[in-house]
Amino acid sequence: MGEGTDEGGARPGEERVALPERFDAGLYFIGRIRTPWTRREDCPKNAGASDALVTIELDPRWQAGLAELETCSHVIVLYWMDRAPRDLVVQKPAHYAHGRGTFALRSPARPNPIALSVAELIGIEGARLTLRGLDCLDGTPLLDLKPYFASVDAKPEAHVGWRESERGGAARN
Repeated sequence: MGEGTDEGGARPGEERVALPERFDAGLYFIGRIRTPWTRREDCPKNAGASDALVTIELDPRWQAGLAELETCSHVIVLYWMDRAPRDLVVQKPAHYAHGRGTFALRSPARPNPIALSVAELIGIEGARLTLRGLDCLDGTPLLDLKPYFASVDAKPEAHVGWRESERGGAARN
């Protein structure tokens, strides 16, 4: 247990909720993501924070689904942050002055730990993809891949309104 955390891993200023007794849906993990990071503290805090090359090992049954994906410079990668807590409703990242609601953060700790990154596609060999721009632990389950279309996916007018008290050390997402 880390310093300043309770037995469930919550830090001061964080809140937990009781999880539902059963799940509402099923998923197929279609592969695994291979990265250089095995500990959360070593992992980049945002996907764009690292130039490391990572590999996606796609389950061979889905290989045909990669046809023509090499025409894309970037792909949307959806993955399951399987080692993240799922019961935090308020979190207090170290660089924030106070706790924030889980849905106001990009933290992997969420009810359904689904992560989304836009990654640069470097190459495809069989059922293996090489990418740049992911921020997950080695062995993270892959949920889906989609082509990134800047014409519809980019939203240049999007912004995050920060409270003045948070501007000092908060990284903007």
